[in-house]
Amino acid sequence: MGHKVYGELMRYSQDLKSERKHHLQEGRKAQQYLDHCWKQMDNSKKKFERECKEAEKCQQLYERLDNDINATKSEVEKAKAQLYLRTHSADESKNEYAAQLQNFNSEQWKHFNVAIPQIFKNLQDMDERRTVKLGETYRSFAEVERRVVPIISKCLEGMVSAGKAVDEKRDSTIVVEAFKSGFEPPGDFPFEDFSQNIYRTGSDGTIGTPKNEGGKPDPRHPMNKAKNKLWLFGKKPKAPTLEDLSHLPPEQRRKKLQQRIEELNKELQKEIDQRDALNKMKDVYEKNPQMGDPSSLQPKISETMCNMERLRSEIHKNESWLSEVEGKQSSRSDRRPSADVNHHAPHGRESPEGSYTDDPSQEHRSPPQPEPHEFDDEFDDDDPLPAIGHCKALYAFDGQNEGTLVMKEDEVLYVIEEDKGDGWTRARKQTGEEGYVPTSYVDITLEKNSKGAVTYI
Repeated sequence: MGHKVYGELMRYSQDLKSERKHHLQEGRKAQQYLDHCWKQMDNSKKKFERECKEAEKCQQLYERLDNDINATKSEVEKAKAQLYLRTHSADESKNEYAAQLQNFNSEQWKHFNVAIPQIFKNLQDMDERRTVKLGETYRSFAEVERRVVPIISKCLEGMVSAGKAVDEKRDSTIVVEAFKSGFEPPGDFPFEDFSQNIYRTGSDGTIGTPKNEGGKPDPRHPMNKAKNKLWLFGKKPKAPTLEDLSHLPPEQRRKKLQQRIEELNKELQKEIDQRDALNKMKDVYEKNPQMGDPSSLQPKISETMCNMERLRSEIHKNESWLSEVEGKQSSRSDRRPSADVNHHAPHGRESPEGSYTDDPSQEHRSPPQPEPHEFDDEFDDDDPLPAIGHCKALYAFDGQNEGTLVMKEDEVLYVIEEDKGDGWTRARKQTGEEGYVPTSYVDITLEKNSKGAVTYI
């Protein structure tokens, strides 16, 4: 619509304005030329009239002197010569006036019978073409509307079909699946008998309702836990956003960790593809030195390797958190409320990770017990420290002391620990050998999103 109708009309309107301006300019030029011819004719007419009056005066002077007996012959001859000149000038003015008059009459006839009718004809033709163009545009508009109306009708039919196909149960299931916490409902509260050491005055078979000492409400009673409500019916506890997502419910934490691991694997695959491409390019440069310098690709290769190390470390860390969540969920599903409980220990409903209740004292009364396998990974993890950047050796270093690393000039190493102020930086070669090198001997480039090396206890 915008291209074939609106845009075309705007372009045609500009063309019509230019053409109309041209025709009006032609009319003004024709009128100006006719006015010029009229001025020339009028000037010649006035000149002829003036010359005739001067000749008539000379005629009267000559006749007066010719009849005067006191006038000399020279005066008469002079008046006669003057009369001849004025008569000749009057004849020339007469001829010029006649020519200008004839020319003006001719141009005036052309102006009113040829030029102006042609200009008006051009304007009329222009307006007729404008009318035809408007008709064509109206047809184009109607054709576009005719083609669009079925599409709009189909869209409306689709909206009606989508409205009829609404499945509220399926939508509710999707919402529940997206926001379910994964927490297990609390178990039944056991009966705590505090009257075992009290002499019973009534029947032994009668079980009385235990009373609280001092008239204080029992905080362990479900009805007295007005603050311990679910998030849906009360204020959701605010928890800081942690890197391991432990502030989230188990089900949501598991989904977030899986999504993060998938994204990290995609980034790692990109880095691997980039490394392979750089290695192929380096091989080509080594075989054909005229195509490029192989050493110019080494910094980029080293940077890619550092990124791969960092991504692998992130993936390993998130996988350990995911296995922790899955282990907790499986162990939680296997646990059941036990009937044998300590009667002197206060019992409340389970509050995993302090996220199911708003009462901070509840967390201190019954803190969640850590799973036996939660700390196993810290002692079994023998993976090398992740690279936090890379460095290029400015000078060669022999590394004679124990714990130092031998490096050659221009060699690229991985940085795994920054300088702590003692002038040494911990680095690792591509072969896996680690050690310290002088900080002043290398040019260090750290990753912007790196959080440093992992500290092992």
